[in-house]
Amino acid sequence: MENKKVPKFLFNKHNRKQAEEILSKEEFKRKTVSFYRYTIIDQPKELRDELFISWTELNVLGRIYLAKEGINAQLNVPEHNWDKFEATINSYSYFKNMPFKFAVQEKGVGSFYKLTIKVRKQIVADGLSIDDYDVTNVGKHLTAAQWNKAMNDGALVVDMRNHYESEIGHFKNAICPDSETFKEELPMVKDILKGKEKEKVLLYCTGGIRCEKTSSYLKHHGFEDVNQLHGGIIDYTHQVNNDDSLENLFVGKNFVFDDRVSERISDDVISNCHQCDKPCDEHTNCRNVHCNLLFIQCKECKEKYKGCCSKECIQVNDLPEAEQKKLRSGKENKKMFHSHKKVDLRDKI
Repeated sequence: MENKKVPKFLFNKHNRKQAEEILSKEEFKRKTVSFYRYTIIDQPKELRDELFISWTELNVLGRIYLAKEGINAQLNVPEHNWDKFEATINSYSYFKNMPFKFAVQEKGVGSFYKLTIKVRKQIVADGLSIDDYDVTNVGKHLTAAQWNKAMNDGALVVDMRNHYESEIGHFKNAICPDSETFKEELPMVKDILKGKEKEKVLLYCTGGIRCEKTSSYLKHHGFEDVNQLHGGIIDYTHQVNNDDSLENLFVGKNFVFDDRVSERISDDVISNCHQCDKPCDEHTNCRNVHCNLLFIQCKECKEKYKGCCSKECIQVNDLPEAEQKKLRSGKENKKMFHSHKKVDLRDKI
């Protein structure tokens, strides 16, 4: 696409409350889609501004990461603007014929409330140097049918998502590392699989991007038969749903990084409320924004504990907003709980 002169500052004009009100009045449907591609982008900052202008005009909402190594995007697009959106993608030679993965379940109002496009060092942070793997030397991509056969033949299955994702849903008999970040998980998986370098390894994640790096990383470290689920859990589910001959080997929900939080893939509930231990697979963030812990909370506990994760958070959340802001301003508290840290909440209530 021809370079355009862009304003110095490009940002969202509406806050969350305003955006929700606008979305509630929409009379058209949206498509929730994700895609990624490893490719060389020489000027990601300039591309960021071009995409922000183009996609704002098309009323696109979502979260997109750009880096010199490529693009990683999760977004939703008004159905009537889909062709124009796809045209903007195809206008860039390095994005042509992009494989899109469409949501298994759509949310009524929308999965995103604003358009965010950020430039980062990597589209998936792995903490590795360029000498630690060759990202172009990836594993074999498997269809749902090939994946099921390999699973039934006894291959090693590894979940390359974080613990809070696999907790509510995963493939049967999968190895689910107790990790909080992808950066933490890569060396963990290599250690877990030590001594099994000649065995068939199956990798999967939400849409495939984390497996691209993991497969090349494992191959770099001597693993000979590395395979990955093409299109991740999202595409696998579409394939299984469209082919009655394929058995769904995924149990539970698929965690997603937008306001839907998760998509139900099977009727199984494989996790428990973190407060009362009742079967439950509904994630929520602690209502005390000073904490914001992501945890599983059933409806009864949500009402009983006012959407909070602990007695301390209930007390903070009951304070006047001005006092809560004072607490949040302290350096010690800015990253106190952050989000996904695995904790036992049963002794905190």
